[in-house]
Amino acid sequence: MATPVKLSDTIISEAKIMSKAVNRSVAGQIEHWARIGRLAEENPDLTYEFIKNILIAQEEARAEKLEPYTLRAKRAK
Repeated sequence: MATPVKLSDTIISEAKIMSKAVNRSVAGQIEHWARIGRLAEENPDLTYEFIKNILIAQEEARAEKLEPYTLRAKRAK
């Protein structure tokens, strides 16, 4: 269910620019920022890059596009 929310003109303007760059709707961009922000607040020890990679991995899993991870052999010292 969509709920109207009042946002600043600055946020909307920035979202319009970013949404075009990453091929999202303005609402989709704002939702993306909200999701990242929520995850960052819940996990303050994680970097943005790590959070982004988790979200990508989740979507790859949903699309069944995961590849098995193979451990590399340890190097001799």
